[in-house]
Amino acid sequence: MTAVVGRPIRLPRIGQNRSSWPAWLVLALVLGSSWVLVNSTGGDFITIQNLQNIAQRSVALGLVATGQTLVILAGSLDMSVAYTVSITAIAASVVMDGRPDRIAYGVAVALAVGACVGLANGLVIAGLGVNAFIATFGIALIVRGALNATFDNVAGSVPTDFQVLGYGTVAGLPVGILLLAGVVAVAWYLMHRARFGYHVYAVGGGLETARLSGIRTRSVLIAVHVLCGVCAALSGVFLASRLGAGSPWVGPQGAYDLESIAAVVLGGVALGGGRGRLLGTISAVLMLAVVDSVFNHFEADSFLRTLGRGVIIIGAVALYARRGERGWQAPS
Repeated sequence: MTAVVGRPIRLPRIGQNRSSWPAWLVLALVLGSSWVLVNSTGGDFITIQNLQNIAQRSVALGLVATGQTLVILAGSLDMSVAYTVSITAIAASVVMDGRPDRIAYGVAVALAVGACVGLANGLVIAGLGVNAFIATFGIALIVRGALNATFDNVAGSVPTDFQVLGYGTVAGLPVGILLLAGVVAVAWYLMHRARFGYHVYAVGGGLETARLSGIRTRSVLIAVHVLCGVCAALSGVFLASRLGAGSPWVGPQGAYDLESIAAVVLGGVALGGGRGRLLGTISAVLMLAVVDSVFNHFEADSFLRTLGRGVIIIGAVALYARRGERGWQAPS
């Protein structure tokens, strides 16, 4: 057989026809409305300090939501991310134990733990054929049980040098947001410039069709869950640097499982998989951080915060659904 040498094959854009620009448009509207609302009551919304705070609020959820986007695009789901955040935050802080020379070991152990949780999710879903919601919820309960049996308070400590990740800035930008930008850049490349992304969209668009096309669907599902676990671990490491120690309840209190799914849907990614873009999720994360900033300004209670988020999510999803019914597609 003679090999044909030519230009590189451009991968077909399966499932990528759903543009993320409507989510960014909604973000712009939320920003503008927030600025008018806060300034009309004597506040000052557009300040360096407030913008930095919004960026800091976006990091932990943004990291988790990035991994959740990969999983959902593949037609799966991960309900274990909240407890993955907790166990990796504890793992990092316990290994570091306040010693600067153990920072690298602590981060490595946290990432390994996150990858193992993701691997367990992937094996149960792809290997045993268990529904993604049930499988990941079951793994979450196992991790929760391990945490409850071992820790009843904060554990370990991170060195002061490591807290630069949570509080430091570079040229006015929080170090954490630089970490998020790096993770998003890698994930964007994997999804839109590498063959792996094509496989993810294909599996999310139709598992059986992808399998018949020669794609190793089980390997893809396992891979996206491992990546999701690593992203949750990075979030745990970041939160440990913010808190100065690991906490068994930092993940559940942040509701990173439901919050990350909400951000993915708000960003225009189809919950059934196969359609959507990662950058849409990031715009949704920023949107939620802006809303939180406004609520903090008015010192709103938890009920109003939840109500406001729910209204925004429902409104945005209804907008996307209405656009889909009209059969109109924005340019990518």
